[in-house]
Amino acid sequence: MFRSRREFLAGAAGAAAAVGVGPLALPTMAEGKDQNSPQAILALFKSLPGDVAIKIQAPASNGKPEFLVESNSSKQMFVGSAIKTFVLCEALRQADSPQVVKTLTAQQLALDASVWSLDSATFNPPNLIGKVSERTALEAMIMHSDNTGTDMCLKHVGPDKVREFIASAGLNSVMVPESTRVFFGYLLGAKNYKAFTWEEIGAAANQSIVNSPMNKVDSLAASADDFVSYYSRALQGQFFHNKETLNEFRRILSMGDAIWLVPLPLGVSTFVKGGSIDVPGYHALCVPGGMLFDDRWVYFCLTINWNAAAETDPNTVGAFAAACSRALALVKEALSA
Repeated sequence: MFRSRREFLAGAAGAAAAVGVGPLALPTMAEGKDQNSPQAILALFKSLPGDVAIKIQAPASNGKPEFLVESNSSKQMFVGSAIKTFVLCEALRQADSPQVVKTLTAQQLALDASVWSLDSATFNPPNLIGKVSERTALEAMIMHSDNTGTDMCLKHVGPDKVREFIASAGLNSVMVPESTRVFFGYLLGAKNYKAFTWEEIGAAANQSIVNSPMNKVDSLAASADDFVSYYSRALQGQFFHNKETLNEFRRILSMGDAIWLVPLPLGVSTFVKGGSIDVPGYHALCVPGGMLFDDRWVYFCLTINWNAAAETDPNTVGAFAAACSRALALVKEALSA
């Protein structure tokens, strides 16, 4: 039961909210030539609770063999705001041209009660109203995981169009909601959750979560396999016709929130959109994307879903973030050797 609207907005129903972690206690590993082997990397995650899915893949390149780490990678799991990369990709596909930046900047989207959603520090509902460029909304969606920005973009490009793109790419495990607000309505058991309004969000301030975030009706889900498959193509421009669109896709993803929430190796170009949720009894974190260094691409997805009675579980969050950071650092060491 939520004691106040403030707690409701910031807490249990804050799906895909950014999760801050303190100084990371990196897992210790034995020294030796095998410390950055796939087995050693997987061992970093063994003590974590719940379900963990891992896939890290560096395709063979320039005479160097493929590097692959994977475990539980085909399992569909809750990934939260990580699905926002698909909204970004479809928005850019619809604006794809050498003038893509000009098009996105000129396109104005409505910022009003029709799109206000929870966890939207950038657009700060209900205090901001008017018009915002599509480019600004896309940046807020990725950089700050702003859910109002996400719903603005979903309304403009069309959730069905996002799903059509996902299906055409063969990403069968991916689930994308009509909007983040609809998802919140489903979590709260709203009778007509598909028409859940901003006013109803306020009225639900003291309600408990009814439905699990990971479900087959309305969720934000994907497998590690599908994320790696997607990023290995999207970051190479396979879903776009123009290099300017690819450049914009990479630029926006280079500002992704997980890059600072889960410290990634220095000296690499990193493209990430993370996701998370914390509700009493259920928690999730997902860090998918790609990184480039020494002319070598690495695509990855690291996901954890676990049960804990409290509304937050900072110890598990910190342990997972540390394992992710260490794992990707070891991958860089292995491929730079």
